[in-house]
Amino acid sequence: MERGCKKRFRLVLVKPSHYDDDGYVIQWLRSPIPSTSLAALYGLAQDCAERRVLGPDVEIDVHAFDETNTHIRCDRLDAMIRVAGAGMVMLVGVQSNQFPRALDLAKALRERDIPVAIGGFHVSGTISMLDGADADLKRATAMGVSLFAGEAEGRLERVLQDADAGALAPLYNFMDDLPGIQGTPIPLLAAETVRRTAGGVTSFDAGRGCPYQCSFCTIINVQGRKSRHRSPADVEKIVRLNYAEGMRSFFITDDNFARNRDWERILDRLIHLREAEKLDIGFIIQVDTLCHKLPNFIEKCARAGVRRVFIGLENINPDNLLGAKKRQNKITEYRKMLLAWKAARVITYAGYILGFPNDTPASIEHDIDVIKRELPPRSTTWFPDRASLALLSEVLHRDRCEPGALDLAVPAAAAPLSAHQT
Repeated sequence: MERGCKKRFRLVLVKPSHYDDDGYVIQWLRSPIPSTSLAALYGLAQDCAERRVLGPDVEIDVHAFDETNTHIRCDRLDAMIRVAGAGMVMLVGVQSNQFPRALDLAKALRERDIPVAIGGFHVSGTISMLDGADADLKRATAMGVSLFAGEAEGRLERVLQDADAGALAPLYNFMDDLPGIQGTPIPLLAAETVRRTAGGVTSFDAGRGCPYQCSFCTIINVQGRKSRHRSPADVEKIVRLNYAEGMRSFFITDDNFARNRDWERILDRLIHLREAEKLDIGFIIQVDTLCHKLPNFIEKCARAGVRRVFIGLENINPDNLLGAKKRQNKITEYRKMLLAWKAARVITYAGYILGFPNDTPASIEHDIDVIKRELPPRSTTWFPDRASLALLSEVLHRDRCEPGALDLAVPAAAAPLSAHQT
């Protein structure tokens, strides 16, 4: 502790996992996907600590844990905060399938009188699409948990100040005021945290929001349809700082990096780092099915070190694509696009959704056969009807809640899972 510091506030950031079909928490020795939300909040929290937003005599001590690769024990979190004398736990980046687990963690912490806040796509999406009409949000509020909707840039210090004063608000709602992210504190995680992911991959977002209107996507309801971006200088800074800590692999989590207006300037900077400064760096990105039509896009991605690319094929049935408002997906372009990535020696992963209204067992079998014969993705991830239901659940719930809607029973596959004590 620096001289003159009389008080310590311990902020514990936890990215919850979720339960499997038997109610056990899913964990890996090395988790496959790093959490950008955890990195973003850790970077913002470190900035708050450096600026001493709780006063010149208060040191903010920040710890970040990802439950997908770390056993979370609420008694130990309680002890950490009590030793410090003050603090709180933030459950960050919580998606809908993770919310039951987040509630269980929150309950155990609130029983120990630890201040708790929950944020992420489930809270933000429910506030945005359903005006907060969700039984689980009400359960959280009843426990004394504070809910955060929106993005934390420029807002985190207010939450910390309220927590330090013992006056957390039930809801912080910034959904109508999405911030710019250029020049903001960068996403960052401690090296020991990143090493718990497979391949030591860390992540950051170069942009947020998406101009498209896909009906099953939560991005446009949470991050908006107006794209916001970090500057190329911000991206270079992120890579350099992580590289200095030993991180070499990065997942750029933009929902569609090809629609980042600064994609070329960003790639040019990364190319310079690799080719001129000889930095051994590699990237995973997500793109749409028309990215190959952008001049030099795929060629520059390869030179910048993109090794894997995730592509949302979603479906090859034109009626399904139209019904999902996926008008930008042109099945006649799929093969050209995949072959272009193959020529650049970049591994392609395709996401494909099963269970659209026009799907039948026979049509699905036919479509899979077409993909195997005609399309050359290195790997295809099949999202069956249950996964589709999960993606569409907020839309379905919203439609059921509207006046005059049919009283539809929730399918068994969408029912909450029971939890085992861990």
